[in-house]
Amino acid sequence: MASVTDDKRLPLPGSWRPLRLATLVGLRWLAVGGQTVGLLFVSLGLGFPLPLMECLGLVALSVLLNLWLIFRSGAGHRPTATVATVQLAYDCVQLGGLLALTGGLQNPFSLLLLAPVSVSATTLPQRSTFMLAALVIAIASLTAVWHLPLPWHPQNHIVFDRVYVIGIWVSLLCGVTFIAAYTNRVAHEARQLADALAATEIALSRHEQLNALDGLAAAAAHELGTPLSTIALAAKEMRSDIPPGHLAEDVELIISQTARCRAILAKLRNLGADGGDPFAALPLGELIAEVAKPYEGLGRTISITTENAAGPDPVFRRNVGLLYGLGNLIENAVHFAKSRVLIDAGWDKIAVTLAITDDGPGFPPDLIARLGEPYLTTRARAAEDAAAAGLGLGIFIAKTLLERTGARLSFENQTPEGGALVSIVWPRKLVETQKASGF
Repeated sequence: MASVTDDKRLPLPGSWRPLRLATLVGLRWLAVGGQTVGLLFVSLGLGFPLPLMECLGLVALSVLLNLWLIFRSGAGHRPTATVATVQLAYDCVQLGGLLALTGGLQNPFSLLLLAPVSVSATTLPQRSTFMLAALVIAIASLTAVWHLPLPWHPQNHIVFDRVYVIGIWVSLLCGVTFIAAYTNRVAHEARQLADALAATEIALSRHEQLNALDGLAAAAAHELGTPLSTIALAAKEMRSDIPPGHLAEDVELIISQTARCRAILAKLRNLGADGGDPFAALPLGELIAEVAKPYEGLGRTISITTENAAGPDPVFRRNVGLLYGLGNLIENAVHFAKSRVLIDAGWDKIAVTLAITDDGPGFPPDLIARLGEPYLTTRARAAEDAAAAGLGLGIFIAKTLLERTGARLSFENQTPEGGALVSIVWPRKLVETQKASGF
């Protein structure tokens, strides 16, 4: 069993989500079209002299890059943050080359240097945005000093004062800094809000599903109460008329199982309530022993260990949801085990961990990722015995009830050959808080 402090990290809220390659390629096609039209208009339309072939060569590089990316990865591919950053860096350098050939910062289109930084600020991690911002500042500084003359009418010589060029450089510097800092922060907060809303929707959906199951369980308990009472009464009458023997033992088994069904239905009626003594609390070892006791006589050995324990036993408040959730998982392990079920508990100052393992065939590999969803079956479903087919509701209910107590569950196989492993982790502080507050 893993250390009780091990935890599967979830994606951080507001973290970067990969862009589709089609988005980056589409933006580059837009730039290629605008650059081509602008160059041809200045050269052929206005008749201003400029190194047209060199400029069109830089535009052709973007065309080749787009075609190579599309044929290599496909438009639906989502590149990593590093690859996306490299592509935007290329766009900055390509635009810087065009500006150097057409007047540097004197060119009014130098403002477009802000475009790649804007894309990065809204979609890429902060580090990528700052790297692109530094690159743009370097390009702006170089093109402010080294550049060819601005294309203009051959008979008129246009001269810009150096102070004016410095003002353009300062304005670009301010724009890049603002976009890299403020826009990136706003986009990050927007992603955090979107993640919070999505998490809330998921939580509400699971809560609604569980409430519906609570109502279904109460209705089923009510409807099954009468036939169970009839079965119990008939079995007791049969017991008085049957002589001792195998048939009498079968009748006793029917009576005991009927009593067990009544106890289960009583739990189902109280899934939404606390149930039992509201002040009752048990150490984890005693709680596990209590839950596992009904399954000890089913032909499998149930072993309870506490090898990874550090410090005093965690104390849980006994409630129906906790008992039913753990009981369901242990019952599943006993049902599928060949001979042995191991329940290993561990705790420290940070977390309380419970691992339920068996020596059975394990979970089907193609269903592990979906375990905990309602109406998911891992048992063979026969048309003539649909009532006996598993619906996956047991694991879904157990998972949801235990998550109500603050637990996080994971399902996996111990080896490729099988052996199911269910890991349950509670934060230690949450366990102590619930015990003190009577949750």
